[in-house]
Amino acid sequence: MDNTTDSGTSLPRPAAGRYPHASATLDVWCDLQCPDCHRAQADLRALRERYGDGLEIRLRHFPLEKNKHAYAAAQAFEEAYEQGKGEEYAEALLARTKQLGARGEELLVEVAGELGLDAEEFSSALIDGRHLLAVDADQAEGKAIGVTGTPTYVIDGQRLDGGKSQEGLRERIEEIADRLLDR
Repeated sequence: MDNTTDSGTSLPRPAAGRYPHASATLDVWCDLQCPDCHRAQADLRALRERYGDGLEIRLRHFPLEKNKHAYAAAQAFEEAYEQGKGEEYAEALLARTKQLGARGEELLVEVAGELGLDAEEFSSALIDGRHLLAVDADQAEGKAIGVTGTPTYVIDGQRLDGGKSQEGLRERIEEIADRLLDR
């Protein structure tokens, strides 16, 4: 298994994830206000459908400075995840990246309510910052492995940059996942 990036930098292996039964893990470094991350959702849905529980797809936070509500959105995702609807929340929010830019935290709480999440608890989480450490840890790890834009994918220690173009990335991820899953 090659554990290097295009520049030859060795990447750490992912830690045990939230799905211990998965045979492979795809980390997706994401900014929830990023239009490119929204466009990547179709590929991620296709990967989930193709591999099911065999491939764990983990959203990792990498809020970009240019997106002023991305950091709060990352914290909001963590609260949605704790309430059992992280994936649904991320998809709903990514479908509204322009609205998020205009409306900020108001939209974060609104989307939570639309998904049946506890909006009051959601507001409290955004105020008290209970998810700051999780977001900061993801961002620090992303920087340490050379993530500079979103979306960026890491599978089997290989970093694939989707911030420049999504062209061919799903096929490359499938090639690596097929090898990892003996398909």
